[in-house]
Amino acid sequence: MSLTLSTNTHIIKAFEPDSHPQQKIMPDYSNNFGLQSLTAPAASQANASRCPTELYDGHNRRIDYLRISVTDRCNLSCVYCGDGRCDNLPHDAILTYEEITRVANILAGMGISHIRLTGGEPLVRPKIDVLIRMLKQLNGIDEISMTTNGTLLERWAVLLEKSGLRRVNVSVDSLKPERFREITRGGDLGRVLTGIETARQAGLNPVKVNTVVMPGVNDDEIIDFARWTIDRGANVRFIEQMPFAKGSASVTVADMKTAIETSVGKLEPVREHGSGPANYFRLPLAKGTIGFIQPVSNCFCDNCNRLRLTADGKLRLCLLDDSELDLKPMLRSDLTDDEIRQALQWAIMNKPARHHLSDGIIPEKMMRQIGG
Repeated sequence: MSLTLSTNTHIIKAFEPDSHPQQKIMPDYSNNFGLQSLTAPAASQANASRCPTELYDGHNRRIDYLRISVTDRCNLSCVYCGDGRCDNLPHDAILTYEEITRVANILAGMGISHIRLTGGEPLVRPKIDVLIRMLKQLNGIDEISMTTNGTLLERWAVLLEKSGLRRVNVSVDSLKPERFREITRGGDLGRVLTGIETARQAGLNPVKVNTVVMPGVNDDEIIDFARWTIDRGANVRFIEQMPFAKGSASVTVADMKTAIETSVGKLEPVREHGSGPANYFRLPLAKGTIGFIQPVSNCFCDNCNRLRLTADGKLRLCLLDDSELDLKPMLRSDLTDDEIRQALQWAIMNKPARHHLSDGIIPEKMMRQIGG
């Protein structure tokens, strides 16, 4: 079915539970039309008695976590993140630090308490410490963290911590220098490991290592990473590779656990509850932990607590769904914070119930455009 839309409408795709996507026409908030007539879904009435600084979506999930992609640019080109061709956004298409802070401030007033900065690679954006200081001053924000490829971490770690950053996650998909270089299309493993150690010494703890497990690429290193939690006290999180290309396979968490317990030792559950979807374990004698994130084999949508803000100002409701609200025209208009807040509330109430990977529906955007 095709739709002919005027310039006064945006399209947002919303999922109903156990259904395929339906297209809903969303009011255009670049003017005042429709703001007064907005009616929240019935679920919001059930939330009326809750604390006013708690934010819930239309499926009664508390939303308290915002991932902000500060740039779509990266100094690496990992094989699972894109095809190696970089069509970067022009600078004027990227939100300014003031615009990012304005969105974060509005959402903090609605109930967001944790912000994670992502990219691309967030450390390639100039003066990222300035943004961290701006976000740190917002009422309601309890923690600011970052996901980075680690290549620039040695240079930035101390300043990041002084600016208010509390934790970093670092992507490391191989402990073999040559393989690491191939996966990242040119990365230097030694430089990343030095960055991790510098971050630890700067107090950005616990540093967590994110490892995307790819069949036939690095799945033979699962045991090496697991032993790293014993030998080096590392905190490793294994992530199932998401099928951003049709027909792509993944190594399941069940396979990873079997390999580790067969070769290293029994995995004992530990009580570590971060703001993410990982389940954590510890091996005998290990100081570090092993986490597992399984978006494919064990969908964690029922407990999803997050929103994503793309570098060009799109509020993305789900990593694995193309539903977006374009905030940039609103931020660059004369709309007030209250009017933008109403638009955000509308979008959040229409956050999809679940992703549809099992139905063969794959997001159109590459990972570096979304922010992971």
